Amino acid sequence: MSEQKTTGRLYGVGLGPGDPSLMTLRAVECIAAADVVAYHSARHGRSIARSIAERHLRADHIEERLVYPVTVETTDHPGGYRGAMEEFYEEAAARLAAHLDAGRSVAVLAEGDPLFYSSYMHMHKRLADRYPTEVVPGVTSVSAAAAALGTPLVEGEEVLTILPGTLPEEELTARLASTDSAVVMKLGRTFPTVRGALERSGRLADARYVERATMAGQRTELLADVAPESVPYFSVAVLPSRVDAAPAPAAEERGEVVVVGLGPAGPLWLTPEARGELAAAQDLVGYSTYIDRVPVRPGQRRHASDNKVESERADFALDLARQGRRVAVVSSGDPGVFAMATAVLEVASQDPYREVPVRILPGMTAAHAAASRAGAPLGHDYAVVSLSDRLKPWEVIAERLRAAAAADLVLALYNPGSRSRVWQVGKARELLLEHRTPDTPVVLGRDVGGPEESVRIVRLGDLDPAEVDMRTILLVGSTQTRAVRRGAGDGEQVVWTPRRYPEA
Repeated sequence: MSEQKTTGRLYGVGLGPGDPSLMTLRAVECIAAADVVAYHSARHGRSIARSIAERHLRADHIEERLVYPVTVETTDHPGGYRGAMEEFYEEAAARLAAHLDAGRSVAVLAEGDPLFYSSYMHMHKRLADRYPTEVVPGVTSVSAAAAALGTPLVEGEEVLTILPGTLPEEELTARLASTDSAVVMKLGRTFPTVRGALERSGRLADARYVERATMAGQRTELLADVAPESVPYFSVAVLPSRVDAAPAPAAEERGEVVVVGLGPAGPLWLTPEARGELAAAQDLVGYSTYIDRVPVRPGQRRHASDNKVESERADFALDLARQGRRVAVVSSGDPGVFAMATAVLEVASQDPYREVPVRILPGMTAAHAAASRAGAPLGHDYAVVSLSDRLKPWEVIAERLRAAAAADLVLALYNPGSRSRVWQVGKARELLLEHRTPDTPVVLGRDVGGPEESVRIVRLGDLDPAEVDMRTILLVGSTQTRAVRRGAGDGEQVVWTPRRYPEA
Protein backbone atom coordinates (compact mmCIF):
# COMPACT_ATOMS: atom_id res chain seq x y z
CA MET A 1 0.00 0.00 0.00
CA SER A 2 1.53 3.31 -1.09
CA GLU A 3 2.02 6.06 1.43
CA GLN A 4 -0.02 9.22 0.77
CA LYS A 5 2.16 12.21 0.02
CA THR A 6 1.98 15.03 2.57
CA THR A 7 1.95 18.53 1.12
CA GLY A 8 2.48 21.88 2.70
CA ARG A 9 -0.33 24.22 3.71
CA LEU A 10 -1.24 27.42 1.88
CA TYR A 11 -2.05 30.49 3.94
CA GLY A 12 -3.59 33.64 2.46
CA VAL A 13 -2.66 36.13 5.15
CA GLY A 14 -4.48 39.46 5.41
CA LEU A 15 -2.17 42.07 6.94
CA GLY A 16 -4.61 44.94 7.32
CA PRO A 17 -4.34 48.41 5.78
CA GLY A 18 -0.74 49.25 6.67
CA ASP A 19 -0.22 49.74 10.38
CA PRO A 20 1.57 46.55 11.59
CA SER A 21 -0.33 46.76 14.89
CA LEU A 22 -3.56 46.11 12.96
CA MET A 23 -2.46 42.62 11.96
CA THR A 24 -4.57 39.92 13.61
CA LEU A 25 -3.15 37.37 16.04
CA ARG A 26 -4.01 34.64 13.54
CA ALA A 27 -2.06 36.42 10.81
CA VAL A 28 1.03 36.46 13.05
CA GLU A 29 0.54 32.79 13.94
CA CYS A 30 0.30 31.74 10.26
CA ILE A 31 3.47 33.64 9.33
CA ALA A 32 5.24 31.94 12.23
CA ALA A 33 4.00 28.52 11.08
CA ALA A 34 5.09 29.03 7.46
CA ASP A 35 8.30 27.81 5.90
CA VAL A 36 7.92 30.15 2.93
CA VAL A 37 6.74 33.74 2.94
CA ALA A 38 5.63 35.05 -0.46
CA TYR A 39 4.71 38.60 -1.37
CA HIS A 40 4.09 40.65 -4.48
CA SER A 41 6.17 43.63 -5.49
CA ALA A 42 6.79 45.96 -8.40
CA ARG A 43 10.00 45.70 -10.38
CA HIS A 44 11.76 48.08 -7.99
CA GLY A 45 11.64 45.21 -5.49
CA ARG A 46 9.99 47.02 -2.58
CA SER A 47 6.91 45.37 -1.11
CA ILE A 48 4.43 47.14 1.16
CA ALA A 49 3.13 43.76 2.31
CA ARG A 50 6.60 42.69 3.41
CA SER A 51 7.19 45.98 5.23
CA ILE A 52 3.99 45.49 7.24
CA ALA A 53 4.95 41.95 8.29
CA GLU A 54 8.70 42.56 8.56
CA ARG A 55 8.95 42.28 12.35
CA HIS A 56 7.50 38.74 12.14
CA LEU A 57 9.90 37.42 9.50
CA ARG A 58 12.73 35.10 10.57
CA ALA A 59 16.15 34.45 9.12
CA ASP A 60 15.14 30.88 8.27
CA HIS A 61 12.05 31.95 6.29
CA ILE A 62 12.36 31.29 2.58
CA GLU A 63 11.20 34.46 0.87
CA GLU A 64 9.51 34.30 -2.51
CA ARG A 65 9.27 37.70 -4.17
CA LEU A 66 6.57 37.69 -6.84
CA VAL A 67 7.52 40.59 -9.11
CA TYR A 68 4.82 42.01 -11.37
CA PRO A 69 5.95 42.15 -15.01
CA VAL A 70 3.91 45.33 -15.57
CA THR A 71 2.17 47.82 -13.30
CA VAL A 72 0.26 49.77 -15.96
CA GLU A 73 -1.64 48.54 -18.99
CA THR A 74 1.27 49.10 -21.39
CA THR A 75 3.27 46.06 -22.50
CA ASP A 76 4.71 44.43 -25.60
CA HIS A 77 3.45 41.02 -24.46
CA PRO A 78 1.62 39.33 -27.38
CA GLY A 79 -1.43 38.84 -25.16
CA GLY A 80 -1.42 42.47 -24.01
CA TYR A 81 -1.70 43.48 -20.36
CA ARG A 82 -4.14 40.69 -19.50
CA GLY A 83 -1.97 38.11 -21.22
CA ALA A 84 1.15 39.30 -19.40
CA MET A 85 -0.60 39.14 -16.04
CA GLU A 86 -2.13 35.71 -16.67
CA GLU A 87 1.30 34.34 -17.56
CA PHE A 88 2.78 35.91 -14.42
CA TYR A 89 0.10 34.42 -12.15
CA GLU A 90 0.58 30.98 -13.68
CA GLU A 91 4.34 31.14 -13.14
CA ALA A 92 3.95 32.47 -9.59
CA ALA A 93 1.46 29.73 -8.71
CA ALA A 94 3.85 27.11 -10.11
CA ARG A 95 6.66 28.43 -7.91
CA LEU A 96 4.46 28.23 -4.81
CA ALA A 97 3.18 24.79 -5.81
CA ALA A 98 6.76 23.51 -5.92
CA HIS A 99 7.20 24.49 -2.25
CA LEU A 100 3.85 22.99 -1.28
CA ASP A 101 4.65 19.73 -3.07
CA ALA A 102 7.91 19.58 -1.16
CA GLY A 103 5.94 19.72 2.12
CA ARG A 104 6.70 23.36 2.89
CA SER A 105 3.87 25.60 4.13
CA VAL A 106 3.52 28.89 2.27
CA ALA A 107 2.13 32.18 3.62
CA VAL A 108 1.16 34.60 0.87
CA LEU A 109 1.05 38.11 2.34
CA ALA A 110 -1.74 40.47 1.26
CA GLU A 111 -2.38 44.06 2.24
CA GLY A 112 -5.88 44.53 3.57
CA ASP A 113 -7.96 41.38 3.12
CA PRO A 114 -6.74 38.49 0.90
CA LEU A 115 -10.02 38.19 -0.99
CA PHE A 116 -10.74 41.91 -1.38
CA TYR A 117 -9.09 43.43 -4.48
CA SER A 118 -5.96 41.47 -3.62
CA SER A 119 -3.39 39.68 -5.76
CA TYR A 120 -3.57 36.71 -3.39
CA MET A 121 -6.88 35.62 -4.91
CA HIS A 122 -5.10 34.77 -8.17
CA MET A 123 -2.95 32.29 -6.23
CA HIS A 124 -5.98 31.04 -4.34
CA LYS A 125 -7.92 30.24 -7.51
CA ARG A 126 -4.98 28.24 -8.87
CA LEU A 127 -3.93 26.41 -5.71
CA ALA A 128 -6.73 26.14 -3.12
CA ASP A 129 -8.38 23.14 -4.75
CA ARG A 130 -5.07 21.22 -4.70
CA TYR A 131 -3.65 21.99 -1.26
CA PRO A 132 -4.93 22.49 2.31
CA THR A 133 -5.68 26.20 2.49
CA GLU A 134 -6.56 28.76 5.13
CA VAL A 135 -7.51 32.36 4.42
CA VAL A 136 -6.91 34.82 7.25
CA PRO A 137 -9.13 37.89 6.89
CA GLY A 138 -7.67 41.33 7.41
CA VAL A 139 -8.88 44.86 8.08
CA THR A 140 -9.65 46.45 4.72
CA SER A 141 -8.74 49.93 3.57
CA VAL A 142 -12.48 50.66 3.57
CA SER A 143 -12.69 50.26 7.35
CA ALA A 144 -9.36 52.01 7.81
CA ALA A 145 -10.52 55.01 5.78
CA ALA A 146 -13.75 55.33 7.76
CA ALA A 147 -11.78 55.17 11.00
CA ALA A 148 -9.34 57.80 9.73
CA LEU A 149 -12.24 60.13 8.93
CA GLY A 150 -13.97 59.42 12.24
CA THR A 151 -17.28 59.47 10.37
CA PRO A 152 -19.91 56.69 10.21
CA LEU A 153 -19.77 54.87 6.91
CA VAL A 154 -23.22 53.27 6.90
CA GLU A 155 -26.02 53.23 9.41
CA GLY A 156 -29.39 51.51 9.72
CA GLU A 157 -30.66 50.43 6.31
CA GLU A 158 -28.20 52.45 4.25
CA VAL A 159 -26.45 50.73 1.35
CA LEU A 160 -22.66 50.80 0.95
CA THR A 161 -21.23 50.49 -2.56
CA ILE A 162 -17.55 49.72 -3.15
CA LEU A 163 -16.26 50.66 -6.57
CA PRO A 164 -12.96 50.43 -8.45
CA GLY A 165 -11.93 53.82 -9.82
CA THR A 166 -11.00 52.08 -13.08
CA LEU A 167 -14.67 51.94 -14.14
CA PRO A 168 -15.78 54.28 -16.95
CA GLU A 169 -16.99 57.66 -15.72
CA GLU A 170 -20.59 57.01 -16.87
CA GLU A 171 -20.75 53.80 -14.83
CA LEU A 172 -19.20 55.44 -11.77
CA THR A 173 -21.65 58.33 -12.05
CA ALA A 174 -24.68 56.04 -12.17
CA ARG A 175 -23.57 53.96 -9.22
CA LEU A 176 -22.55 56.94 -7.09
CA ALA A 177 -25.87 58.65 -7.77
CA SER A 178 -27.90 55.62 -6.72
CA THR A 179 -26.17 54.61 -3.48
CA ASP A 180 -26.23 55.97 0.06
CA SER A 181 -22.57 55.54 0.94
CA ALA A 182 -19.61 54.58 -1.21
CA VAL A 183 -15.89 53.95 -1.23
CA VAL A 184 -14.02 54.28 -4.51
CA MET A 185 -10.75 52.33 -4.57
CA LYS A 186 -7.71 52.48 -6.84
CA LEU A 187 -7.38 56.21 -7.30
CA GLY A 188 -3.98 57.45 -8.48
CA ARG A 189 -4.28 58.08 -12.20
CA THR A 190 -8.04 57.45 -12.08
CA PHE A 191 -8.62 60.42 -9.74
CA PRO A 192 -9.81 62.90 -12.43
CA THR A 193 -12.39 60.37 -13.65
CA VAL A 194 -13.61 59.67 -10.11
CA ARG A 195 -13.82 63.37 -9.29
CA GLY A 196 -15.79 63.97 -12.49
CA ALA A 197 -18.23 61.18 -11.61
CA LEU A 198 -18.73 62.58 -8.11
CA GLU A 199 -19.44 66.00 -9.55
CA ARG A 200 -21.83 64.69 -12.22
CA SER A 201 -23.71 62.62 -9.65
CA GLY A 202 -24.11 65.62 -7.35
CA ARG A 203 -22.03 64.00 -4.59
CA LEU A 204 -18.77 65.97 -4.77
CA ALA A 205 -19.60 68.20 -1.80
CA ASP A 206 -20.06 65.11 0.39
CA ALA A 207 -16.93 63.28 -0.76
CA ARG A 208 -13.89 62.82 1.48
CA TYR A 209 -10.38 61.81 0.53
CA VAL A 210 -8.18 59.41 2.51
CA GLU A 211 -4.58 58.69 1.57
CA ARG A 212 -2.42 55.92 3.08
CA ALA A 213 -4.90 55.16 5.87
CA THR A 214 -3.11 54.00 9.06
CA MET A 215 0.30 54.35 7.34
CA ALA A 216 2.97 56.99 7.80
CA GLY A 217 1.89 60.04 5.83
CA GLN A 218 -1.83 59.46 6.32
CA ARG A 219 -3.81 62.35 4.86
CA THR A 220 -7.53 63.23 4.91
CA GLU A 221 -9.39 66.17 3.44
CA LEU A 222 -12.33 67.23 1.33
CA LEU A 223 -11.98 65.49 -2.01
CA ALA A 224 -12.92 68.65 -3.91
CA ASP A 225 -9.78 70.34 -2.53
CA VAL A 226 -7.33 67.61 -3.61
CA ALA A 227 -4.86 68.31 -6.43
CA PRO A 228 -5.02 65.41 -8.94
CA GLU A 229 -1.25 65.24 -9.39
CA SER A 230 -0.80 64.59 -5.65
CA VAL A 231 -2.94 61.43 -5.51
CA PRO A 232 -1.16 58.06 -5.08
CA TYR A 233 -2.62 54.61 -5.76
CA PHE A 234 -3.02 53.96 -2.02
CA SER A 235 -5.90 56.38 -1.56
CA VAL A 236 -9.68 56.16 -1.58
CA ALA A 237 -12.69 58.42 -2.06
CA VAL A 238 -15.37 58.09 0.62
CA LEU A 239 -19.02 59.10 0.65
CA PRO A 240 -19.92 58.69 4.34
CA SER A 241 -23.30 57.95 5.88
CA ARG A 242 -26.04 60.44 5.10
CA VAL A 243 -27.74 59.88 8.46
CA ASP A 244 -27.47 63.08 10.54
CA ALA A 245 -25.24 64.64 7.88
CA ALA A 246 -25.95 68.17 6.73
CA PRO A 247 -27.44 68.02 3.21
CA ALA A 248 -25.18 69.19 0.44
CA PRO A 249 -26.16 72.61 -0.92
CA ALA A 250 -28.16 72.66 -4.13
CA ALA A 251 -26.69 73.94 -7.36
CA GLU A 252 -25.54 77.56 -7.16
CA GLU A 253 -26.22 77.61 -3.42
CA ARG A 254 -29.96 77.93 -3.91
CA GLY A 255 -33.00 75.74 -3.73
CA GLU A 256 -34.38 73.77 -6.64
CA VAL A 257 -37.22 71.47 -7.60
CA VAL A 258 -36.51 68.11 -9.19
CA VAL A 259 -39.52 66.24 -10.57
CA VAL A 260 -38.67 62.56 -10.23
CA GLY A 261 -40.23 59.68 -12.16
CA LEU A 262 -40.55 56.61 -9.92
CA GLY A 263 -41.46 54.24 -12.74
CA PRO A 264 -44.69 52.23 -12.67
CA ALA A 265 -43.91 50.22 -9.52
CA GLY A 266 -41.08 49.07 -7.31
CA PRO A 267 -37.37 49.87 -7.04
CA LEU A 268 -36.23 47.69 -9.96
CA TRP A 269 -37.50 50.27 -12.45
CA LEU A 270 -36.14 53.32 -10.63
CA THR A 271 -33.20 54.88 -12.46
CA PRO A 272 -29.91 55.45 -10.60
CA GLU A 273 -30.23 59.20 -11.21
CA ALA A 274 -33.73 59.26 -9.71
CA ARG A 275 -32.62 57.18 -6.74
CA GLY A 276 -29.80 59.62 -6.05
CA GLU A 277 -32.02 62.70 -6.23
CA LEU A 278 -34.56 61.15 -3.88
CA ALA A 279 -31.82 60.49 -1.35
CA ALA A 280 -30.31 63.97 -1.69
CA ALA A 281 -33.58 65.89 -1.35
CA GLN A 282 -34.35 67.77 1.85
CA ASP A 283 -38.09 67.63 1.11
CA LEU A 284 -40.28 65.12 -0.71
CA VAL A 285 -43.57 66.35 -2.14
CA GLY A 286 -46.20 64.20 -3.80
CA TYR A 287 -49.34 62.11 -3.78
CA SER A 288 -49.33 60.02 -0.60
CA THR A 289 -49.38 56.67 -2.48
CA TYR A 290 -46.19 57.63 -4.35
CA ILE A 291 -44.48 59.18 -1.32
CA ASP A 292 -44.96 55.84 0.45
CA ARG A 293 -42.84 54.15 -2.24
CA VAL A 294 -39.79 56.20 -1.25
CA PRO A 295 -37.70 54.90 1.71
CA VAL A 296 -37.83 57.06 4.84
CA ARG A 297 -34.57 58.91 5.50
CA PRO A 298 -33.64 60.62 8.76
CA GLY A 299 -33.84 64.41 8.50
CA GLN A 300 -35.82 64.37 5.25
CA ARG A 301 -39.23 66.04 5.38
CA ARG A 302 -42.16 64.34 3.62
CA HIS A 303 -45.19 66.30 2.41
CA ALA A 304 -47.95 63.96 1.21
CA SER A 305 -51.24 65.16 -0.29
CA ASP A 306 -54.31 64.01 -2.21
CA ASN A 307 -54.08 63.05 -5.87
CA LYS A 308 -56.34 65.89 -7.06
CA VAL A 309 -54.31 68.91 -5.89
CA GLU A 310 -51.51 68.92 -8.47
CA SER A 311 -51.36 72.70 -8.89
CA GLU A 312 -51.33 73.32 -5.14
CA ARG A 313 -48.65 70.65 -4.73
CA ALA A 314 -46.48 72.32 -7.38
CA ASP A 315 -46.94 75.73 -5.75
CA PHE A 316 -45.95 74.29 -2.37
CA ALA A 317 -42.81 72.62 -3.76
CA LEU A 318 -41.69 75.76 -5.58
CA ASP A 319 -42.24 77.86 -2.48
CA LEU A 320 -40.01 75.49 -0.49
CA ALA A 321 -37.33 75.85 -3.16
CA ARG A 322 -37.57 79.66 -2.93
CA GLN A 323 -36.67 79.23 0.74
CA GLY A 324 -33.45 77.45 -0.31
CA ARG A 325 -34.72 73.89 0.08
CA ARG A 326 -33.77 71.04 -2.26
CA VAL A 327 -37.15 69.54 -3.19
CA ALA A 328 -38.05 66.32 -5.00
CA VAL A 329 -41.58 66.14 -6.39
CA VAL A 330 -42.37 62.46 -6.90
CA SER A 331 -44.47 61.14 -9.74
CA SER A 332 -45.41 57.65 -10.81
CA GLY A 333 -44.15 56.40 -14.16
CA ASP A 334 -42.60 59.20 -16.19
CA PRO A 335 -43.36 62.67 -14.78
CA GLY A 336 -43.87 64.08 -18.29
CA VAL A 337 -46.60 61.57 -19.24
CA PHE A 338 -49.93 62.61 -17.68
CA ALA A 339 -48.09 63.44 -14.48
CA MET A 340 -46.48 66.12 -12.32
CA ALA A 341 -43.90 67.66 -14.69
CA THR A 342 -46.54 69.71 -16.51
CA ALA A 343 -48.13 70.91 -13.28
CA VAL A 344 -44.78 72.03 -11.87
CA LEU A 345 -43.66 73.78 -15.05
CA GLU A 346 -47.02 75.51 -15.44
CA VAL A 347 -46.73 77.08 -11.99
CA ALA A 348 -42.97 77.64 -12.35
CA SER A 349 -43.60 79.75 -15.47
CA GLN A 350 -45.46 82.33 -13.39
CA ASP A 351 -44.34 84.89 -10.84
CA PRO A 352 -42.89 84.56 -8.25
CA TYR A 353 -41.32 81.24 -9.31
CA ARG A 354 -39.74 82.07 -12.68
CA GLU A 355 -36.21 82.03 -11.23
CA VAL A 356 -36.55 78.75 -9.31
CA PRO A 357 -34.46 76.00 -10.98
CA VAL A 358 -36.61 73.06 -12.12
CA ARG A 359 -35.31 69.75 -13.47
CA ILE A 360 -37.24 66.76 -14.78
CA LEU A 361 -35.90 63.22 -14.31
CA PRO A 362 -37.49 60.61 -16.58
CA GLY A 363 -38.95 57.32 -15.45
CA MET A 364 -40.33 54.25 -17.17
CA THR A 365 -43.91 54.89 -18.16
CA ALA A 366 -46.73 52.36 -17.75
CA ALA A 367 -47.16 51.80 -21.50
CA HIS A 368 -43.59 50.59 -21.90
CA ALA A 369 -43.78 48.43 -18.77
CA ALA A 370 -47.00 46.72 -19.89
CA ALA A 371 -45.70 46.32 -23.44
CA SER A 372 -42.58 44.55 -22.20
CA ARG A 373 -44.69 41.99 -20.33
CA ALA A 374 -46.85 41.25 -23.37
CA GLY A 375 -44.14 41.20 -26.05
CA ALA A 376 -43.68 44.14 -28.42
CA PRO A 377 -47.08 45.68 -29.18
CA LEU A 378 -45.48 49.15 -29.49
CA GLY A 379 -43.05 47.99 -32.15
CA HIS A 380 -44.39 50.46 -34.73
CA ASP A 381 -45.97 53.93 -34.55
CA TYR A 382 -48.32 54.42 -31.62
CA ALA A 383 -50.37 57.13 -29.92
CA VAL A 384 -50.87 57.78 -26.21
CA VAL A 385 -54.29 59.01 -25.06
CA SER A 386 -55.79 59.50 -21.61
CA LEU A 387 -59.44 58.47 -21.29
CA SER A 388 -59.93 60.71 -18.27
CA ASP A 389 -62.40 63.51 -18.98
CA ARG A 390 -61.61 65.29 -15.71
CA LEU A 391 -59.32 67.81 -17.45
CA LYS A 392 -60.66 67.70 -21.02
CA PRO A 393 -64.11 67.07 -22.59
CA TRP A 394 -65.04 63.61 -23.79
CA GLU A 395 -65.69 65.03 -27.23
CA VAL A 396 -61.97 65.87 -27.54
CA ILE A 397 -61.03 62.35 -26.40
CA ALA A 398 -63.44 60.77 -28.92
CA GLU A 399 -62.07 62.90 -31.76
CA ARG A 400 -58.50 61.87 -30.97
CA LEU A 401 -59.42 58.19 -30.69
CA ARG A 402 -61.07 58.30 -34.12
CA ALA A 403 -58.10 60.10 -35.67
CA ALA A 404 -55.53 57.68 -34.20
CA ALA A 405 -57.62 54.67 -35.16
CA ALA A 406 -58.09 55.97 -38.71
CA ALA A 407 -54.30 56.43 -38.95
CA ASP A 408 -53.89 52.78 -37.96
CA LEU A 409 -51.81 53.60 -34.89
CA VAL A 410 -51.43 51.28 -31.93
CA LEU A 411 -53.06 52.99 -28.94
CA ALA A 412 -51.87 53.20 -25.33
CA LEU A 413 -54.88 54.23 -23.26
CA TYR A 414 -54.09 55.71 -19.85
CA ASN A 415 -56.57 56.41 -17.03
CA PRO A 416 -59.25 54.18 -18.59
CA GLY A 417 -61.62 54.03 -15.65
CA SER A 418 -62.25 54.62 -11.97
CA ARG A 419 -65.07 54.30 -9.45
CA SER A 420 -66.56 57.56 -10.74
CA ARG A 421 -65.84 56.88 -14.46
CA VAL A 422 -67.36 53.61 -15.61
CA TRP A 423 -68.56 54.18 -19.18
CA GLN A 424 -65.50 55.51 -21.02
CA VAL A 425 -63.92 52.13 -21.82
CA GLY A 426 -67.10 50.84 -23.40
CA LYS A 427 -67.51 53.97 -25.49
CA ALA A 428 -63.85 53.85 -26.56
CA ARG A 429 -64.30 50.21 -27.65
CA GLU A 430 -67.25 51.22 -29.82
CA LEU A 431 -65.26 53.99 -31.48
CA LEU A 432 -62.27 51.75 -32.16
CA LEU A 433 -64.41 48.97 -33.63
CA GLU A 434 -65.33 51.40 -36.38
CA HIS A 435 -61.71 50.99 -37.61
CA ARG A 436 -60.56 47.66 -36.14
CA THR A 437 -61.82 44.10 -36.38
CA PRO A 438 -63.17 42.41 -33.24
CA ASP A 439 -60.07 40.12 -33.33
CA THR A 440 -57.66 43.05 -32.72
CA PRO A 441 -55.38 42.16 -29.76
CA VAL A 442 -55.75 44.27 -26.62
CA VAL A 443 -53.30 44.08 -23.73
CA LEU A 444 -54.71 44.74 -20.26
CA GLY A 445 -51.82 45.51 -17.91
CA ARG A 446 -52.73 46.00 -14.27
CA ASP A 447 -50.30 46.97 -11.51
CA VAL A 448 -47.39 46.03 -13.79
CA GLY A 449 -44.26 45.56 -11.68
CA GLY A 450 -46.30 45.53 -8.48
CA PRO A 451 -47.47 42.75 -6.16
CA GLU A 452 -50.85 42.41 -7.92
CA GLU A 453 -49.48 42.40 -11.47
CA SER A 454 -51.81 40.97 -14.07
CA VAL A 455 -51.25 41.04 -17.83
CA ARG A 456 -53.90 39.57 -20.11
CA ILE A 457 -54.48 39.60 -23.86
CA VAL A 458 -58.07 39.75 -25.11
CA ARG A 459 -59.87 40.45 -28.38
CA LEU A 460 -61.12 44.02 -28.83
CA GLY A 461 -64.61 42.60 -29.34
CA ASP A 462 -64.39 40.83 -25.97
CA LEU A 463 -63.01 43.78 -23.96
CA ASP A 464 -65.11 43.98 -20.77
CA PRO A 465 -65.16 47.46 -19.18
CA ALA A 466 -65.91 45.87 -15.81
CA GLU A 467 -62.42 44.35 -15.82
CA VAL A 468 -60.71 47.74 -16.18
CA ASP A 469 -59.89 50.15 -13.35
CA MET A 470 -57.60 53.13 -12.71
CA ARG A 471 -54.59 50.83 -12.18
CA THR A 472 -55.00 49.31 -15.63
CA ILE A 473 -53.48 50.45 -18.92
CA LEU A 474 -54.82 49.29 -22.29
CA LEU A 475 -52.68 48.70 -25.36
CA VAL A 476 -54.87 48.35 -28.45
CA GLY A 477 -53.22 46.88 -31.53
CA SER A 478 -53.23 48.24 -35.08
CA THR A 479 -54.42 46.25 -38.10
CA GLN A 480 -50.90 44.78 -38.29
CA THR A 481 -50.54 43.72 -34.63
CA ARG A 482 -50.32 39.97 -34.12
CA ALA A 483 -51.11 37.75 -31.13
CA VAL A 484 -49.13 34.50 -31.41
CA ARG A 485 -48.75 31.47 -29.19
CA ARG A 486 -45.21 30.18 -28.76
CA GLY A 487 -44.07 26.83 -27.38
CA ALA A 488 -45.65 23.42 -26.93
CA GLY A 489 -49.36 22.96 -26.30
CA ASP A 490 -51.24 26.18 -25.68
CA GLY A 491 -47.87 27.89 -25.16
CA GLU A 492 -47.26 31.48 -24.16
CA GLN A 493 -49.22 34.16 -25.98
CA VAL A 494 -47.22 37.18 -27.10
CA VAL A 495 -48.28 40.32 -28.94
CA TRP A 496 -46.10 42.17 -31.42
CA THR A 497 -46.49 44.84 -34.07
CA PRO A 498 -44.21 44.48 -37.13
CA ARG A 499 -41.79 47.33 -37.76
CA ARG A 500 -42.28 47.00 -41.53
CA TYR A 501 -45.61 48.15 -42.94
CA PRO A 502 -47.06 46.06 -45.85
CA GLU A 503 -46.67 48.84 -48.43
CA ALA A 504 -43.02 49.46 -47.51
